[in-house]
Amino acid sequence: MYARRIGTAAAVALVAARDLVQKRHALLRNFPVVGHARYLLETIGPELRQYIVTSNEEERPFSRDQRSWIYASAKEENNYFGFGTEVDVEHVQGHAYVKQRTFADTLPDVHDPQAPLPSAKVLGGPRGRTKAFRPASVVNVSAMSFGSLSGAAVTALNRGAALAGAMHNTGEGGLSPYHRNGGDLVLQIGTSYFGCRDQDGSFNLDMLKDLVAGAPVKAIEIKLSQGAKPGLGGMLPGAKVTPEIAAIRGIPVGQDCASPSRHTAFSDVDSLLDFVELLAAETGVPVGVKSAVGEMGFWQDLAALMAQGDRGVDFVTVDGGEGGTGAAPRMFADSVALPFRMGFSRVYGTFAEAGLTDELTFIGSGKLGLPENAAVAFALGADMINVAREAMLSIGCIQSQKCHTDKCPTGIATQNQWLARGLDPASKATRAAMYLRTLRRELMKVSSAVGVAHPGLITADDIEVMNGDYEARSLGGVYGYKDGWGRLGPHLAEEITALLATKPAADQEPIA
Repeated sequence: MYARRIGTAAAVALVAARDLVQKRHALLRNFPVVGHARYLLETIGPELRQYIVTSNEEERPFSRDQRSWIYASAKEENNYFGFGTEVDVEHVQGHAYVKQRTFADTLPDVHDPQAPLPSAKVLGGPRGRTKAFRPASVVNVSAMSFGSLSGAAVTALNRGAALAGAMHNTGEGGLSPYHRNGGDLVLQIGTSYFGCRDQDGSFNLDMLKDLVAGAPVKAIEIKLSQGAKPGLGGMLPGAKVTPEIAAIRGIPVGQDCASPSRHTAFSDVDSLLDFVELLAAETGVPVGVKSAVGEMGFWQDLAALMAQGDRGVDFVTVDGGEGGTGAAPRMFADSVALPFRMGFSRVYGTFAEAGLTDELTFIGSGKLGLPENAAVAFALGADMINVAREAMLSIGCIQSQKCHTDKCPTGIATQNQWLARGLDPASKATRAAMYLRTLRRELMKVSSAVGVAHPGLITADDIEVMNGDYEARSLGGVYGYKDGWGRLGPHLAEEITALLATKPAADQEPIA
C-alpha cells in the first residue's frame, strides 16, 4: 500500500513538473495537474450537454425528441409522445402547423406498415426515357459514399432500402460491393467521376455504361454541389486511399486525390443538358442533377432551355444548405447556400413560371426524414425526399459529431476496422427498413388528416407557419407561391389517387 502511494505521488509530481515547464498551455503552467480537468470537461462537453444539460427540444442538429422518434421507429417500438407538446406553440418562429380537414373522400389504410407509397410521377416518363419507372417509395436513402461511411454501414443501408422497397443513392465515391446487397441504386456522379474516369480524372462514358449495366442502377444523378459544402472541392488524403477504395474509385493507391469544385465534362447549362441527354441515350435510365441553391441564374437558364422541349433533366434534387453528412468547414455548413425551404421554393417557382413542374420530378433533401419537415417539403412541391442523417440514426448513430475524425464510436462514419466491426449489418438493415416504412406510414397519416390520399397532394395552403408571436401565414404566402404552385397537375393527382384507392369504408371489414 505504501509503495502504491509513493508511485501515485511520483506520477503526480512528474505531471506537475511537466506542466510547469511546458509553454503551450498557460492554464497548465498556472494550475499544474488540476488544470487538466478543464480539458477533460471540454472533451466530454458534447456528451454532457446531450444527455444532461439540454432540454428535449434544444439540441442541434437533431433534438433529443427527434432522435428518440427515429430510434423508436427503427426498433418498431412505441414512438408516440404523451402529456402534450413541449413546443412553445404560439411563439416558435418558423414552426409549421398542418391544417386538418373535417371531411375527406375514401383514403388508403394508414395503419398498414407494408402499405406502398409510390411517387406520384413516373421518373423519366415525360422525356420518354427507355427505362422510365415509377419509384415505389417516396422516401429513399440519400447520397453517402463508401469511404465516408464504413462498408458495414453502407451494407446495412442498402439491405434496409431493399427490404423497404426504397432506392439507395451511392454518393459520389463510386459504386462499391457494399452497394450490391439487393437495393435499387441511384448512381451519383461527382466532379471526380469516381468509378467512370480515365487516369487523368476525365469522364469515361464506356466505364459508366459498364457500371450501369452491371448493377441495379435505376437512375443517374449528376452532383453539382451539396448542402454540406456547396461550391467546394475536397481532398482525399493518400493515407485513406486503401487498395479497396482505389479500385472502386479508379485512383492510384496511397496518393492524394483532389476533387475539383466544378465539373470538367461540361461548363455551362447548355453543355450540361447535352451531357444529360448523352447519358440518358447511352444508358436508357433517367438522369437528373443535385445541387444546393445559391445564385438563381443557373436555375433560370436551366428552365428556359428546358422550355424549348428538346432537352431536359428528368429530376432535380435540391439540397438544403444546413449542412449534412459531408465533413465541411464551419463557414460552409453554417453560411453558404440557402436553407432547404427557401432554396427549394425558389427552384420550384422558377420551373413553375415556365410551366414545367409536371415535366420533371422534384426531390428534396436536408433534414427531411422527420414527418413534420417532410410534410412541408411535399406541400412546397417535392415529389420525393432523400434521408441521410436520419438513416444513419436509424442504424445506430448517436450524433457524436465525429464524422470528420474517422473516430465514429458506432462504426458508421469511419474506415477504422475495429470501430466498424461493432456494427452488425443484418440487424441494422432491419432497423433502417423499419424506419423508412414508419416514415412513409406517418406521411400517409398526415395526408389522411389533411383529407388527401398521398403526401404529394398536400398543398401550400394546407400548412401555416408561425410568423412572430400569435401570428401565422400560409406556407405559400411565406414563400411567395402563386395560385396552383405546389400542386400536382389534375391528371397526375387523379392517377396517384386511383393507384392508392381502397374499398369504400362501408365495404371494409368491421373493426373488432
